[in-house]
Amino acid sequence: MKIVKKKKSRKFHGSRLWGRSSKKAKGSGNRGGKGMAGTGKRADQRKTYVLKYYDNYFGKRGFKSKKVKLKAINLGDIQNKLNSFIRKGIAKEKNDIIEVNLEDYKVLGGGEIKDKIIIKANSFSSKAKEKIEKMGGKCEVLKKEENLSINKE
Repeated sequence: MKIVKKKKSRKFHGSRLWGRSSKKAKGSGNRGGKGMAGTGKRADQRKTYVLKYYDNYFGKRGFKSKKVKLKAINLGDIQNKLNSFIRKGIAKEKNDIIEVNLEDYKVLGGGEIKDKIIIKANSFSSKAKEKIEKMGGKCEVLKKEENLSINKE
């Protein structure tokens, strides 16, 4: 039969100093602070407690930016990917004109375009507009450009 060992702290209940000498255990420095003291990023006094009972205690929190991240795409890339866009349903072909819907994209003027294309996107660079209109296509802006930033991939 296994005997359960009593905790050492049980014998100190009712005593003032819990088996310590008079000076060492009297101050509040022995306690490690009040409340949530010692739960910071580098402290370890109550880290196990915090990790167990507080889910999002560590890390950054705050406001999220209202800016929409735009992906950038060049005209040359659009020209190269036209067939796959049509297969995926992003582009539709109507009477020798291809209509491409690129939400969340900014169209840049890199590369050449060879077809009449109507492109719907959030924004266009000036060179891209110029090249599209030169080939007989159109640029349709889906959203306003305020609060938009470019995310080049």
